Amino acid sequence: MENIVNWLNGILWGPVMIYGILVVGLFFTFLTKFVQIRRIKDMFSLMFKGEKSEAGVTSFQALTLALSGRVGTGNIVGTASAIAFGGPGAIFWMWVTAFVGASTAYIESTLAQIYKVKKNGVYRGGPAYYIEKGTGQRWFGVIFALAAILAVAVLMPGVQSNAISDAVDNAFNIEPWITGLIVVVILAFIIIGGVKRIANAAQLIVPFMAIAYVLLAFVVIIMNISEVPAVFSLIINSAFTLDATFGGMIGAAISWGVKRAIYSNEAGQGTGPHAAAAAEVSHPAKQGLVQTASVYIDTLIVCTATALMILFMGTYNVNVDSEAGKSIVQNVEGQTYTEFTQLAVNEAFTAFNNFGSGFVAIALFFFAFTTIMAYYYIAETNVAYLFSGKTEGIITRILQVVLIVSTFFGAVRTSELAWKFGDLGLGLMVWVNVIAILILMKPALVALKDYEAQRKEGKDPVFDPKKLGIKNAEFWETYNDENSKK
Repeated sequence: MENIVNWLNGILWGPVMIYGILVVGLFFTFLTKFVQIRRIKDMFSLMFKGEKSEAGVTSFQALTLALSGRVGTGNIVGTASAIAFGGPGAIFWMWVTAFVGASTAYIESTLAQIYKVKKNGVYRGGPAYYIEKGTGQRWFGVIFALAAILAVAVLMPGVQSNAISDAVDNAFNIEPWITGLIVVVILAFIIIGGVKRIANAAQLIVPFMAIAYVLLAFVVIIMNISEVPAVFSLIINSAFTLDATFGGMIGAAISWGVKRAIYSNEAGQGTGPHAAAAAEVSHPAKQGLVQTASVYIDTLIVCTATALMILFMGTYNVNVDSEAGKSIVQNVEGQTYTEFTQLAVNEAFTAFNNFGSGFVAIALFFFAFTTIMAYYYIAETNVAYLFSGKTEGIITRILQVVLIVSTFFGAVRTSELAWKFGDLGLGLMVWVNVIAILILMKPALVALKDYEAQRKEGKDPVFDPKKLGIKNAEFWETYNDENSKK
């Protein structure tokens, strides 16, 4: 099984994917005229505008729902593993991927809003929906829906639960199966309550835990303020193999930086658009911009916080040099990637015995748990795309059982295999979604131009797909007709 997974990952995560995702992000950056810089004020101000409805959630709830998927093990374990396999320079390439990927996030999230539907009283949308409506090819949408369900319900939850059980075991000596049982019991209570309960949980947990984690990192940075120039120099120099220790690692730095950035911030992955479609907004570009900000929050803030703590404290190893038969850097003995961060915080707060292990375990519990919640919402949305009526209800219940089982299984299996399965699931989704948004980008670009034109006129932008020549946006056509009669 492991050999098959390695072979598939070699195909999915080959050079075409690694460099292609950067090129796609750069392509969208130029097409949107650097929207991730020009509209940065709107990106953050729009987060707190808009009201929820019976069918949808607020922009902020949609943001936190998306962030619950983005802010997870990738921010702690993924960042540590990027350093372990790509050296400190991998962090630079995570930054680059986040910057160009922010424009990709705008495109896919705006498309999700343009082509969303109202089904069973709630908004649904995402790649499967915009693929079918944008191309007219249902089979193409079905491929994504099946890939997404396989990825987020079967392959990827184990990465999150495994990281939780590993961190809790290290900090509190609690058996993985006990941690796994606690996780699935709480998870079952939340996901059975549907999207509103998931969104409500996310808007409470995600901001609190992210702020607490970043504040802790800020304290560590202040404590080591004199080392800041040296650490940033290390990151930049090793990104281009100008640092002697990491000479020849530029390929690994780029590869692992891009891979872990995509896993963490999900730009281009196709997961964020599901949450974006649930928002109640007057114009698709509004939520597209909000979701763009989520990429910055995830990678440029939370991942950077992890990286700086690890590099300040030097609690990391860098992969094995095959010729010498040893690690290029060996600062700690036999530690998992989760423990890189736990050791870093322990080193920073030596006066508080084992504080770092406990704090990181708790942070990782909430980060990873909310990610599993988001995975369920994504899977449920794709089940709603594929099925209707009683069949949808039956398949949804089966989905809940499958996700709970895969979450528990992940908590007790080895972390290396869990990450390989996670990479496999992620790769499947990215390939299908990136091809789709390259084909369908025009409506998102038209929506941005329309949004900016209305803003320039001093208006609160509203969306009229007929006026813009965008077809198959039935929800918005109905929405506008209903509002015109009021």
